[in-house]
Amino acid sequence: MRIVITGTTGQVGGALMIPLQAVGTVLPLTHADLDLSDVPSIAPTLDALAPDLIIHPAAYTAVDRAEDEPDLAHRINAEAPGLIARWAAPRGIPLIHFSTDYVFDGSGVRPWREDDRPRPLSCYGTSKLAGETLVREAGGPHLIVRTSWVYAAKGRNFLRTIARLAAEQTELRIVSDQIGAPTSARTIVNAVVQILALGRDNLTKSFAAADGLVHVAAAGETSWHGFASAVVDGLRTRGTDLKVNRVTPIATRDYPTKAKRPGNSRLALERLRTVFGVVTPPWELALNVELDELVGGHPAD
Repeated sequence: MRIVITGTTGQVGGALMIPLQAVGTVLPLTHADLDLSDVPSIAPTLDALAPDLIIHPAAYTAVDRAEDEPDLAHRINAEAPGLIARWAAPRGIPLIHFSTDYVFDGSGVRPWREDDRPRPLSCYGTSKLAGETLVREAGGPHLIVRTSWVYAAKGRNFLRTIARLAAEQTELRIVSDQIGAPTSARTIVNAVVQILALGRDNLTKSFAAADGLVHVAAAGETSWHGFASAVVDGLRTRGTDLKVNRVTPIATRDYPTKAKRPGNSRLALERLRTVFGVVTPPWELALNVELDELVGGHPAD
């Protein structure tokens, strides 16, 4: 099986490459190989690669900058996956496309289910929701994977930012009224691998059973403040020399950003379990694995 993976310099795309080598021939696409803002170039690239499966985690993820670049965000997050889906649909090629908790408005306190009505608060969220819609409308076998608060031991993300700031500053002021599940790229990849283990012939049926949409996140919940505190504690436990002596909780209103963030990013995971048989680890356990790699400088087992 020939598997195209987009965004392989990113957290999820990069983490997918090695595990999927056991599934088939991996055809990695970086930004240099496939510029998603150049939508007309997508179909010829896919024609040349002739994949049997497409996994599409690449996206425009600069949440605040998207408020100033809505057209670019829409082109990359909506038009590009829509075209990929329209290329794949008539060929019967399964597509796994990634989306985000930012399609919801963050109201309430219960976890968001897949069939809840999206209502994005930001240009980024709006562009990702538009991408979901275009993938669905293409009519081919597809699975939209919504996830939340993605991080890894590598790349640019909250974990690495907190590790850097904790070594430089005595106090960190972190938002405590936004709640979700920090989800490692490794957790997402493990779920995808388990889904693919069903076999290519069964993917179309399982995707349809999930109505083409599933939430994948770590189990449990915390705030950004709780996440940051766990990172600091975990680094200290592993002997890292840190300057920080206080992680102070603050309200969202005390940390204004150009794009509005959802206060409730909890994602319900029942469909992931019942349709695909996948149970994700608690976020604390997944974080420990990433901290081991971050401090040890080599991939954790």
